Amino acid sequence: MQWDEFSDWGAKISQWAADYHTNLRDRPVRAQSAPGEVAALIAPAPPEGPQDMGEIMEDFERVVMPGITHWQHPRFFAYFPANAAPPSMLAEMLVSTIAAQCMLWQTSPAATEMETVMLDWLRQAIGLPKHFSGVIQDSASSATLAAVLTMRERALNWEGNKSGLSGAARLRIYCSSEVHTSVDRAIWVAGIGQDNLVRIPISGGLRGLRPEVLRKSIIYDITMGYRPAGIIACTGGTGTGACDDIAEVVKIAKEFDLYTHIDAAWAGAAMICPEFRTLWAGAEGVDSIVFNPHKWLGAQFDCSAHFLADPLSLVKTLAIKPEYLKTHGHNGLINYSEWSVPLGRRFRALKLWFLLRSYGLEALRTRLRNHVAWAEELAEKLRGNGRFKIVTEPTLSLFTFRVVGIDDQAQIDFVNRVNDDGRMYITQTEVDGAIAIRFQIGQFDVTKADIDFAFNVMCEIAG
Repeated sequence: MQWDEFSDWGAKISQWAADYHTNLRDRPVRAQSAPGEVAALIAPAPPEGPQDMGEIMEDFERVVMPGITHWQHPRFFAYFPANAAPPSMLAEMLVSTIAAQCMLWQTSPAATEMETVMLDWLRQAIGLPKHFSGVIQDSASSATLAAVLTMRERALNWEGNKSGLSGAARLRIYCSSEVHTSVDRAIWVAGIGQDNLVRIPISGGLRGLRPEVLRKSIIYDITMGYRPAGIIACTGGTGTGACDDIAEVVKIAKEFDLYTHIDAAWAGAAMICPEFRTLWAGAEGVDSIVFNPHKWLGAQFDCSAHFLADPLSLVKTLAIKPEYLKTHGHNGLINYSEWSVPLGRRFRALKLWFLLRSYGLEALRTRLRNHVAWAEELAEKLRGNGRFKIVTEPTLSLFTFRVVGIDDQAQIDFVNRVNDDGRMYITQTEVDGAIAIRFQIGQFDVTKADIDFAFNVMCEIAG
């Protein structure tokens, strides 16, 4: 492709993107293709010569689009959103065009310095103290892995990376039963082992871990010869929106000199609204926090904000400096590749700059407040309908419910009927050993009319 063709096709694809988003409500939310159907439409071998871009785009529509679940659909109520606000998408186009590798300050000074400032903008927006600094990771999973690795090294007096874990003290890490499965994976990858992830039972309306059980578990492990290393708390757990009592977690962590990390992957965005910060009261006392602007805030995936009270421990855990990666002649520069597991880094900060400047915090707050209010209203409508029972009350814009009078398999069948219908998309979860239907509001362009529409669809399908 020549650059004049690129310009022509760039304009056409931009128009396609605008049309796509404008008309999304006309598409079924979930992909309608059967397993293997897309692969069968793709040529089994690569072409030997060039093919026309017009033909490629025709095949894109024919092969790809029927197999896409539309995460930007306003009636996507499953999982959590992976939003893509228009300014963020435009920034990503520029990032793709520049195609910079931003591992070091010297490989892209603008990317490094903008990342520093953008994380400070976010720090201010969510009300964290000035001593927190931040880095953009690709996902909350990577941030949690970095936190677990730091817990490991700190507990082993920084000898784990050098000497390995063989013969080292057996570490323990603590969390509630509501944390995301990325915590389990981080435990595996860090070499700590699933058996050493201690799950603390939950209680209360927010389904947070029980602090008295946490303390007793730590004391017991110490007497048994284990070495407690850290606590992973959650604010807005994936299943039901569970929130731990962060202030109590911090108090216990300080008592036993443990590293604390908060997974607020979804709910952290809500902290731009001061009235929601009660959900993580005490967060200023933890060692690290992660939340994903690419979920509820509108940043194009991927963009995960990882905040650290003191980044030195993270850098001490992850930094490797061969001669070819050294930045010479400048003191005090940040090389963010030393703050993350991957060496290579994309210019993710640009989409935050575009997003925050294009909307401003108050417009983003209004969106989130609307989503929370609409979730509360929908829960009340379902509660009053008679065919539904609320299982867990709304935490921000997430709640769970059941269809009255049917067993677990029938609850799943109801979810499948709703999703196969195509007009909306929901998922199920497990609450206290039973299946519940999970509903969250967070897509960037969702309206009150979409929520009312969803209520009518669920009532219709429930019969």
